[in-house]
Amino acid sequence: MGREIEIKAATGGVFAAYLSLPETTPAPGIVLLPEVFNTNEHIRSVADGYAAEGFCVIAPDVYWRQEAGCYLPYTDEGRAKAQSLRADLDTDQFADDLADAIAALGALEGCTGKIGVMGFCLGGKFTYLSGTRHKIKAAVSYYGVQIDQHLDEAGNLNCPILMHFAGDDPHVPAAAVEAIQARMGTWENVDIHVYPGAEHGFNRYGYPPYNEAAASQARARTLRHFRDLLS
Repeated sequence: MGREIEIKAATGGVFAAYLSLPETTPAPGIVLLPEVFNTNEHIRSVADGYAAEGFCVIAPDVYWRQEAGCYLPYTDEGRAKAQSLRADLDTDQFADDLADAIAALGALEGCTGKIGVMGFCLGGKFTYLSGTRHKIKAAVSYYGVQIDQHLDEAGNLNCPILMHFAGDDPHVPAAAVEAIQARMGTWENVDIHVYPGAEHGFNRYGYPPYNEAAASQARARTLRHFRDLLS
């Protein structure tokens, strides 16, 4: 359904993004940010799924500065490579690249210019940071890692954010979720949900630890969030 496009980085260079378009345009846009495994086949299928729901979706190559086109499988080798690449990822630099991706999607023919950002795991962290650093209309973070380390930026949140967390998640432990809830949980523009029994990666259809009940409920909430704010 989709194809790769190129996006120019403001700081120089060009990076790839997977683009998936709805049948009918103009349509609002979603920048989809992947897990540490980068924009692999699963993330591309997620992009296609949201395009089928009426959104223009792009999913960028997160590691293009380290190793362009490195899209990793859910294997021990893939996980080790992903963690190595993540260790070398400059948070502020990729946040700037994300701003370029948002601008590119907004300028795309067929996009209304109303943009939301959604991400999983590593992408969930950058989704939160996008909500504090960029001009977007909506954000949805799935089990975002290290958000609790960036709560000093919470006061800059400039769009409604929906946050999904797994109840059994060593990568985002209960203490991290509690810190996020304590800082932001009572705000009108923050909607936090914890899914008991679900594990990190519960939305990963076709791969463990997929949890159909949690994934279905989270997706329904996500679609409602985006439709309410991007229409």
